[in-house]
Amino acid sequence: MIHINKFKIIVLVLAVAVIASCKKKQDDVIPDPVDTFDVSGTYTQADQMARPAINTVFVGAARKNEFNITTPTAMSAAFKTDFVAGLTGFGFTTNALGQTKDQFATLLVNDVLNVKLNGPTTFFDGVAANTLSGRALADDVIDVELLLIFGGPTGASNPSLTKDNVNANDKAFLTTFPYLASPF
Repeated sequence: MIHINKFKIIVLVLAVAVIASCKKKQDDVIPDPVDTFDVSGTYTQADQMARPAINTVFVGAARKNEFNITTPTAMSAAFKTDFVAGLTGFGFTTNALGQTKDQFATLLVNDVLNVKLNGPTTFFDGVAANTLSGRALADDVIDVELLLIFGGPTGASNPSLTKDNVNANDKAFLTTFPYLASPF
């Protein structure tokens, strides 16, 4: 009889130990994540760079902050003369899209990244209607911008100025979402 009682006590002690070790303490409970972003107050736009390097090249330091807070619909009226002056300084006449200095400045000054919902989406494919209609991660936007600024009417002028010689991303893009290369 004593032997069975000892066995029951051992089983009971082990059961209590297992239950106690499996139960979480209140401190161990991880609360549900809650957004803690403060969305009150007034927000202002501090920067825009939909087209890499365009803002950097064509807007002088004295007007950089003004450009960055200007709404796209007001950019042409406020900055087109700066863009025309910049293109003039580069010796621009026409580009591979057949655009004049005025036409190209009009296209560039609205620093937005367009999204074409129907048809080709490309930063540049040689067709004016498709140019700057969006971009893929692998689009070489700096080479396109250099070609359109310095390449002349055929894109072949000034070959030393139409490429940055960075021909690929340092890591391959993924074929599925989120498409960006994994971090180092």
